[in-house]
Amino acid sequence: QVQLVESGGGLVQPGGSLRLSCVASGSIYSIRTMGWYRQAPGNKRELVATITSGGITNYAESVKGRFTISRENAKKTVYLQMNKLKPEDTAVYYCQADVIPLVACIYSQYWGQGTQVTVSS
Repeated sequence: QVQLVESGGGLVQPGGSLRLSCVASGSIYSIRTMGWYRQAPGNKRELVATITSGGITNYAESVKGRFTISRENAKKTVYLQMNKLKPEDTAVYYCQADVIPLVACIYSQYWGQGTQVTVSS
C-alpha cells in the first residue's frame, strides 16, 4: 500500500509564505513525477506544480515566480514553497505522485488527503 501525507498548511496573511511537504511511504519501487494540485470551493481541482524525478518542473501560470516546487528523492518527499500568497491561493492543496508499487510493474497515480491553505487578513 502506498500513502502520501501532506503537512504545512494553515492560515497566513496576504503576502506571507508557507511551505508544504508531502512524504510518500509504503511498498514503493519507484516514484516518477510528483506534484501539487489545489481545489477551492466550487472549483475544479487544478494543477499547481509538478516535478519529475530528474528535477524538471512545471508551474501553473498563476503561481509562476511565487511558488517553488522541489523534491528529495531519497526521502520520497516533495515540497512546495509558497511566497507572496494571495487570497485567491486559498484552497485545499493535494499532493500527487506517479508510483510503481513493489507488487506491480506499472505506474499508478496516488493522492494525499489534502491540506488546507487559507490566505486572509
